[in-house]
Amino acid sequence: MCCIKVRLGNWESCKQDATQIRHQVFVQEQNVPPEEELDPQDEFCIHALAYEPSGVAVGTGRLLPNAHIGRMAVLAPYRGKGIGTKLLTALVDEARRQRHLEVVLSAQVHAQRFYAAHGFVAEGNIYMDAGIEHVTMRHALTA
Repeated sequence: MCCIKVRLGNWESCKQDATQIRHQVFVQEQNVPPEEELDPQDEFCIHALAYEPSGVAVGTGRLLPNAHIGRMAVLAPYRGKGIGTKLLTALVDEARRQRHLEVVLSAQVHAQRFYAAHGFVAEGNIYMDAGIEHVTMRHALTA
């Protein structure tokens, strides 16, 4: 989607839109318990939000201070349109700006190919998190 804009911000500026998207994707679609979806780390993260031209938020993700990317979510009607790529690119670019040497994420197994296509490499065994299979993936960063 050519007209999708990604904005980065702190939790205070992103909370409303990010919470709504994450609740819809993780809690309603994937049955993640609501108490596991939000955590105290949100306040310390850089958040990315993808907006369609009308101003509706359609995707989100976050970068933790330790260079972990997480809570990547795109609303169902907008999947497969490059929005996840725009969000991931914005978060990886922010990690570079912060001079991290690598980024790490916990990928849902069904999304492993998406992350691999963006330079992430799986490591270790598959594990369960919130009842969903995940795998750790890393991506070394260059200048």
